[in-house]
Amino acid sequence: MQGHILEVLCVGSGSIPFPPEWLVEYVETAEESYARLADSHFHVVVAAGPLPDNSIEEFLERTRGLCTSTSVMVSDPEATAHDAARYIRLGAMDVAGRGDDPGAWQAFATGAYIENSVPQRGNWRGLLVGSSRAMGRIAEVIERVAPRHATVLITGETGTGKELIARALHMASPRAKLPWVTVNAAALPENLVEAELFGHVRGAFTGAIQKRVGRFEQAHRSTLFLDEIGDLALDTQTKLLRFLQERELQRVGSSETIRVDVRLIAATNVDLAERVRQGRFREDLYYRLNVVPLAAPPLRERPEDIPALARHFVAKICRQEDLAERRLTPESIGKLMSFPWPGNVRQLENAVEMAVALSGTREWLASADFGLPVAPRPACSASLGVPVPDAGLDFEQTVGQIERQILEEALRKSGGNKTAAADMLGLKRTTLTAKLRTLAAAAGAA
Repeated sequence: MQGHILEVLCVGSGSIPFPPEWLVEYVETAEESYARLADSHFHVVVAAGPLPDNSIEEFLERTRGLCTSTSVMVSDPEATAHDAARYIRLGAMDVAGRGDDPGAWQAFATGAYIENSVPQRGNWRGLLVGSSRAMGRIAEVIERVAPRHATVLITGETGTGKELIARALHMASPRAKLPWVTVNAAALPENLVEAELFGHVRGAFTGAIQKRVGRFEQAHRSTLFLDEIGDLALDTQTKLLRFLQERELQRVGSSETIRVDVRLIAATNVDLAERVRQGRFREDLYYRLNVVPLAAPPLRERPEDIPALARHFVAKICRQEDLAERRLTPESIGKLMSFPWPGNVRQLENAVEMAVALSGTREWLASADFGLPVAPRPACSASLGVPVPDAGLDFEQTVGQIERQILEEALRKSGGNKTAAADMLGLKRTTLTAKLRTLAAAAGAA
């Protein structure tokens, strides 16, 4: 513990033998601690014994909403193992009960301090796997808007990685030192969404047996990611609009106004403009959300990123499963690049996980390991749109030009990978290479 000067806020009347080098401030009540936490920073907050004005549960919930980057611990000689487990679920980093060695949790506090002192703002670009033009544009927007407070609306099909884009935006911002908070509107019952976002007071509705801090309060000075925002009920949309206008909220069942500093990132896989036309989404809220629009591209529009994504998922899954490194054969990469991926990046990750599981002890992942169906190839149009002038045309030259355009388009979509381009066209790689050579020779002769 030597060399680490911790600033500690101790709440309550319990007696704790703090190390002499720690800077400790004492307050008796929870309400006093909330006032101190609102305008000061502490490395560690300790609830020492029963509090006179709040239960430990209420204290943990409120404190975690006020200072999400601070370690909160409980020292309660009366705490049972069941109590300790409940406190930890509510956000306590550690619990010291009867007979526990004070030095143990003091060492834990020092470790938590060191961990929280490490900047959370890391390599956000590493979250955006791929070097396609589409991902480059997203990275450019993130770099420009990350330092701002502007609300961001991320749109895109299911599985395109909207949450990763939101996380990258948070990590690139000055708020990265604080944990971000996430809410999936589609995963919550309609009657609980408002209480989840804004919190509630005790007795606000049936089942509200204690006060609860909402997600917006928990994200104070940080970022709130609100996923599937298109599923919000109109009443909740109205309250969200008021929050975005005033940056203040009221808990359900309370008339107290609470101001918070939150950067909101919203995401949806539906067309919000169409829902506005249908009367299912507020137009004014849509414009409030769509300050900075970001579109997550479907995987089929950036096939050149598929090899990097596949290798990323292979490495990730092998680490998780403690397996030796696996590799992708050129044929498997070609098959992955030619598949349309209706489920986008999420479907690709699932396919890679399946391939790793089926590969057994083999180092190389074959195309058959991925279990992908053969994608039907679109039938050629009866008319290719090539007019035949009255004066006639050079048949061989015209066919050669069409063939060149098809080959160049396949190579463009495959990022220059000839194996993948050949698979797209139903050709062998050697056939495609021969055609390219022939066309190049003809162009040189011309």
